[in-house]
Amino acid sequence: MSFLNSSLSRFRIIFLTSILLLALLFPSGQSFAKTPPEIRNQDELKISKDMHGKDLNGYEFVKLDLRGVDFGEADLRAAIFNNSQLQESDLRGADLEDAVAFACDFQGADLRDANFTQALLMESHFEDAIIEGADFTDAVISRIQQKQLCSLASGTNPSSGVNTSYSLGC
Repeated sequence: MSFLNSSLSRFRIIFLTSILLLALLFPSGQSFAKTPPEIRNQDELKISKDMHGKDLNGYEFVKLDLRGVDFGEADLRAAIFNNSQLQESDLRGADLEDAVAFACDFQGADLRDANFTQALLMESHFEDAIIEGADFTDAVISRIQQKQLCSLASGTNPSSGVNTSYSLGC
């Protein structure tokens, strides 16, 4: 039995060594680095103060200063806003369904009639935001921000017919 165990052990060592040598001698081909999200699609964006009504579906806005930008009535479905500054931005009537806005500052932003259905709004802040008619149905938002937004909630979203305070679970 010990001869059999010894032979199997040697076979495993030889087999694993052979595989390692093959991997080192014959690399698997080219490898490509991922583009960091901070620069992915930034050339395409051509951000100006007037982005009103633009189709920005699925775009990524990462660590950008978007203060005062007019995104009114823009298609921002599935867009990603990550650590971006959106103070005083105009998002009236914008469609942000399934959007992600992680750690963004919406202080003083105009969010009237915006659609935030199923948006992920974790760690974002909405101090002094105007949310009349905004729809937050099934949006993920911190409890603290939800309470703050409930104190501001009024109106009904013209597209969905959903009351803002109801969509926030107030």
